[in-house]
Amino acid sequence: MSINRSSPRAALPSVDRLLRHDVAAVLIAEYGRPAVTGAIRGVLDQARTGLGTNGAAAVPGEAVLLDQVSRRLDSGAQPSLRAVFNLTGTVLHTNLGRAALPEAAIEAVAAVARGASNLEYDLATGRRGDRDAHLEDRLCRLTGAEAATVVNNNAGAVLLALTALATLQGLRRRRSTASPPRRQI
Repeated sequence: MSINRSSPRAALPSVDRLLRHDVAAVLIAEYGRPAVTGAIRGVLDQARTGLGTNGAAAVPGEAVLLDQVSRRLDSGAQPSLRAVFNLTGTVLHTNLGRAALPEAAIEAVAAVARGASNLEYDLATGRRGDRDAHLEDRLCRLTGAEAATVVNNNAGAVLLALTALATLQGLRRRRSTASPPRRQI
């Protein structure tokens, strides 16, 4: 396949040439070579598309391309979750993170999240534990239930409830279809 040197696309620098630039070295130190390489490829693809649809467009220089790479990397590194105002009129809005946590709960989560924890480790026995053990007793005392578990979303809760109901229904069905006990004579 021959390259048309008269095409403005041919004037774009190669990925390797941009990676050897001083600006790219700083970006690689911050974001890593794979991320910078991917961003350069994306910016060059965008530039090629722009040059293909608009023949009169000027070929962007290396500094302009690397600035676009930097902005792309910076944008991609930003957290996707952001604080918003709930003006919907729905107090506990599923799409807006549900209820706000009390400050004490936030501090407790932050304290444990800073390092390793005994989430599934029983400190008393030194063996693997169960994550429900941290709150099952408390939930049973609060609710009077025989047992308790916690799931992190409604789908998990619905699955557990349906599984329990299906198991009960299966037991009822087995009992009703079982043959009556034989009489001994």
